[in-house]
Amino acid sequence: MKIPRQCAILVGGLGTRLGSLTADTPKPLLDCGGRPFLAWVLRELSRFGITDIVLLAGYKSERTESFCRAAASWLPKPLSISVSVEPSPAGTGGALWHARHLLEDTFLVINGDSWIDVNLARFFARAAAPPEMAGSVLLRSMPDCSRYGRVELEGERIVALHEKSPLSGPGLINGGLYIFDRSVLAQLSPLCSLEREILPALAREGRLSGCVLDGYFIDIGIPSDYERAGVELPRRLLRPAIVFEAGVLLDQPDSLAEGQDRIPWKPGAVDAIRMANDSGIHAFLVAARTGDSCAEISGEDLKELSSRVNNDLLAYGATIDEMHIVAAPDRIPECFSEASARPEPTIDMLLDLARRWGVDPKCRVLIGERTMANGANLGAPAHFSEGGNILDLARPLIFELDRQRTDELRQAGSSR
Repeated sequence: MKIPRQCAILVGGLGTRLGSLTADTPKPLLDCGGRPFLAWVLRELSRFGITDIVLLAGYKSERTESFCRAAASWLPKPLSISVSVEPSPAGTGGALWHARHLLEDTFLVINGDSWIDVNLARFFARAAAPPEMAGSVLLRSMPDCSRYGRVELEGERIVALHEKSPLSGPGLINGGLYIFDRSVLAQLSPLCSLEREILPALAREGRLSGCVLDGYFIDIGIPSDYERAGVELPRRLLRPAIVFEAGVLLDQPDSLAEGQDRIPWKPGAVDAIRMANDSGIHAFLVAARTGDSCAEISGEDLKELSSRVNNDLLAYGATIDEMHIVAAPDRIPECFSEASARPEPTIDMLLDLARRWGVDPKCRVLIGERTMANGANLGAPAHFSEGGNILDLARPLIFELDRQRTDELRQAGSSR
């Protein structure tokens, strides 16, 4: 399997446990802290290189189609969104079957009414490694699996999935996120279940892997959890941020424009980015393009450059939330509509990133070179690289941002 760029999201359920709340609205489209719950999910998916969304709709599908037209207002960067409508309730596997003409060679599948806050880039990289697998499941560890069922894992291979049972005790459960190779579509039918039919069949064939990642999880399936999500999710997704200037991560950043295959990361660069991802911290990369080097690059080339950088990172379980190109005034590409006209990181650029991504204003830092403008003018504490392994500089900053975030979440939780 490849690294997925597409995500199919199950949004067609009736949501009967929420009573009158879902009388006119599909559960994932219910308001959650000022925006639909699904809008939060899409924003998080875009952090990990997902660019194409297929919404698997059923109940009140016209509301889902309306959501697509309004989604851009809640997203920090564009996503391609399409809708597949099942003609009648078809089960989780049947919904995929009806959307099979829209699905790519590798695709992610998730439930639209839940989210787990983990570094999905690690899941993507792990799933892409075993060539013989047709699917991979994100697994969570639980102190008591009796409510959820249990997954048996040997190495990275899932050997069995058990339904809910009276047996208590710790173990692994299905986290509700799947990566599939397109070959799995041959096992689907117009009415079938991923959880009860397709996944157990793949496990019996030895073609299903598992990746264990634990993090904050929310499911809005019952009224108390839906109410809790409206308070907790916006607070939790108000993330700290590190802005890396390209020169501290890359050897000869301008050489990227030449289309070379290898991304010239400096020592510790990928580790520093991945550590930020693991800690739930936004990682942004800003690159200046000036003079003759800028004149050689078209807007499409810049877009492709950003994609190449993140493709390389995702293979190592890391991601850049956004690569921001700072171009000379006459070369601002259309695909970077918010790019600054000044050839260096500026406070306007950082404030724009913070606004669009919902960055915690108290928890952001910039790591750059001495040639960068004075940090006091950038709206965030600036830390300058003196060469060597960039992880040595980034590690204590990430620890401190993570501590601040943890303290704030703990205090918010105790005040409820």
